[in-house]
Amino acid sequence: MSRAAAAKPTDRKMASEKASLHLRIDFGDESALGPGKVRLLELINETGSISAAGRALNMSYRQAWLLVDELNRMCREPVVTAQTGGGGGGGAALTEAGNAVVRLYREMERRTYGAAATEMRALSRLMRRNGPA
Repeated sequence: MSRAAAAKPTDRKMASEKASLHLRIDFGDESALGPGKVRLLELINETGSISAAGRALNMSYRQAWLLVDELNRMCREPVVTAQTGGGGGGGAALTEAGNAVVRLYREMERRTYGAAATEMRALSRLMRRNGPA
């Protein structure tokens, strides 16, 4: 067996392992919920800080704050509550609605991945490891 032929299954396996599916939900009024906003919410929940969550995602505080503001305007109830700085500094926390948004999104994502797993593997087998030559 040639070296190139021996490498094919590994290339396919690696392509399959690296393939991912991203769920984005569009609400029709130019607002959307996707993996970036949900990850920002998760990091706010973990760090207690919009600024720390933004840093973890390599974004400025302003960009993170604008996304939080957009999420708060998208939903009927705020998803993040923030406290301004002071002696102890500011902070942020997810509300019940924020926790529900994260939980529901991750559940939809899990179900979507499960439903598409067979097709993802088949599609991955058709793809080149490093994209077009």
